[in-house]
Amino acid sequence: MKEKLQAIKEEAMKQIQESGTLDKLNDVRVAFLGKKGQLTAVLKGMKDVAAEERPIIGQMVNDTRAAIEKAMEETKKNLEAKAREEQLAREVIDVTLPAKKINVGHRHPNTIALEEVERIFVGMGYEVVEGPEVEYDLYNFEKLNIPANHPAKDEQDTFYITKDILLRTQTSPVQARIMEQGKLPIRMIAPGRVFRSDEVDATHSPSFHQIEGLVVDKNITFADLKGTLEQFAKELFGPETRTKFRPHHFPFTEPSAEVDVSCFKCGGKGCRFCKGSGWIEILGCGMVHPHVLEMCGIDPEVYTGFAFGVGLERIALLKYEIDDMRLLYENDIRFLKQF
Repeated sequence: MKEKLQAIKEEAMKQIQESGTLDKLNDVRVAFLGKKGQLTAVLKGMKDVAAEERPIIGQMVNDTRAAIEKAMEETKKNLEAKAREEQLAREVIDVTLPAKKINVGHRHPNTIALEEVERIFVGMGYEVVEGPEVEYDLYNFEKLNIPANHPAKDEQDTFYITKDILLRTQTSPVQARIMEQGKLPIRMIAPGRVFRSDEVDATHSPSFHQIEGLVVDKNITFADLKGTLEQFAKELFGPETRTKFRPHHFPFTEPSAEVDVSCFKCGGKGCRFCKGSGWIEILGCGMVHPHVLEMCGIDPEVYTGFAFGVGLERIALLKYEIDDMRLLYENDIRFLKQF
């Protein structure tokens, strides 16, 4: 038995020295110290050893196990240290290399244009008000002097959800809701997303943004409207900008007008940008129709007001000389990073 234990010890030491990796070292441990290992087999054969020799053989088995475990532990430490050094050599970091560039996002051109418009009107004492995008027909049409038989209510132009609920076609319903509250005077702009059943092309989209303004107070005249919009145009497009009002028709204003600004590319001389006219149309406006004031609970004999509406995309396209509205929504990083 003594010779057998010595042979097991020598074989184990030899295999431990030759293991080379932690996995092979673990195989050696299983082969000699595992449940079916060689040293465990000797312990199981102790029942065949004479009773007086069992303590001696048991001590020899324990000494052999201790020697093998000690050798394995030392070899394991050496192998782990070697593996760590190899890993550090493989994963060496060159701290002198430039770091990865962090791409920081920025505001969308629509957002830039909106913030500039809001800054201009807030500077004039206006309040920025928002309202629901899913709106009642009552506020979107009826209270704006657009009756049931009006062409603007055609389902070909409007997204109806039910007979009385729709996706708003303008932000004017916010104006009606504010007028209903009866807190006068009113100086507000209402920016937001609107929806119309349009085909997508370079100048149209079924979803776009509008900024509508409203002033209601005593003794408000068309001169106030003209002065406000002239100042707005100069702030937005430059101090040399001139404005021109052309008569027009809107159901909720009377009288009504469309507003042109002198071309800020050619100074009004005529160029490709303004199609040779020297003028660029930017918005519609007018004095609030007396019937609209009445329907919102405001006495038109005491109060008057004016309203205007401008497309946010229209402002962005003009200000940044973009020739296709679809570029604003395609999320092409090559386009957006210019802003």
